[in-house]
Amino acid sequence: MDLHCTQGEAIFTKINKVSKQYSYLTEDIETEVVVIGGGVTGSIVSYYMNQAGIDCTLLEKARIAHGSTSITTSLLQYELDSNARELEQYTPLERVIRSYELGLKALKEIDKFIQTYGNTCEYAKRDTLLYTNKQVEIGEMKEEYNVRKNAGLKVDFISAENNPFSFELKGGVYSHQGGAELDPYKYTHHLLEVSYNNGLRIYENTEVIKINYLADGVELETAYNHKVKAKKVVLATGYDTNGFSSRNFGTKTITYNIATKPLSTLEGWVNKVLIRDNNDPYHYYRTTQDNRILAGGEDIPFKPGIFNEQDANERYDRLEQKIKEMFPKILDIEKDYSYCGVFDSTQDNLGFIGPDLKHKNLWYCLGYGANGILFAILGGMMLSKLYKGEKDDYLDLFRIDRFDGI
Repeated sequence: MDLHCTQGEAIFTKINKVSKQYSYLTEDIETEVVVIGGGVTGSIVSYYMNQAGIDCTLLEKARIAHGSTSITTSLLQYELDSNARELEQYTPLERVIRSYELGLKALKEIDKFIQTYGNTCEYAKRDTLLYTNKQVEIGEMKEEYNVRKNAGLKVDFISAENNPFSFELKGGVYSHQGGAELDPYKYTHHLLEVSYNNGLRIYENTEVIKINYLADGVELETAYNHKVKAKKVVLATGYDTNGFSSRNFGTKTITYNIATKPLSTLEGWVNKVLIRDNNDPYHYYRTTQDNRILAGGEDIPFKPGIFNEQDANERYDRLEQKIKEMFPKILDIEKDYSYCGVFDSTQDNLGFIGPDLKHKNLWYCLGYGANGILFAILGGMMLSKLYKGEKDDYLDLFRIDRFDGI
């Protein structure tokens, strides 16, 4: 697998029409802040910069929302990839709880955007479920429940005795209003439409090939020999940072996704809750407004050239079989789209937000792990404040050098 692409047909870029095509850069320009990356992260950062009244320009090397954004299931949860007690070896428990609270804050930001500009991205609030079907993991689920309950989060514990679902469950943490789902392609384009109409400059098919660091800012060189001068540059390129930084930010993984055809029923799926199991690697499941099921997981470590079509098809088949086993009363389950791609994760499950250690005018907004969209929202809020001279109290949670020396 090429590091810069996905494999297969991603549902959100296949079922959606291009809402707007942006031009490529044909002249030298100046701006206050330039955002590199036209996926959901870049669109979010640009939106918050634009809302703060900052002259901002977004540059995308290919097509808007066709990179990592196209493969995200957009199953949004305040919880992290690992359970709270697992993360204590990397970060204090109070920081994990703080990240939960910040995740809820980011979810509220999406809700505010939808209420202000309308729901064009199939956004829906959802409860979330983390569960195990293994007897030996019941204690782990109870501990996660207690951590969240003691932190004041709205959670219930589900056991085999009160399990309302059609699949086997030994223990689970049910979080009320703990998540949301949306169409990431439509969400990205809606954010950009709002910002574009408010003055954001957007250029597709405009690849940045070099960043020159100046005393008072940066100068970007593009593939077609045009230059962009700015005071700050924000890297919002996900795992694809090699062209701009030598730092190893995270661990690259390939994740596999399927989307079923629209189903006649979702019997056995209570409240269309967002579901994640406690396996390693874990699996995750959500529904869509046209009654499809999206499933993901079967992750493997990334290595260049590792993609094998037969192996990928076997993983897609396993995901389909898992859904059929979990929901035996849904008789017409059949996968419609199968696709995979690369994502990055970190030891503490948090992304990287903030200035580079060497170049003060290079900033990062890298939403790694399963919470990338929520981290991007926090990053957009924090970085727009930072540009105005105000440092957010929780920016240090995402600082670039937090693992140095480990």
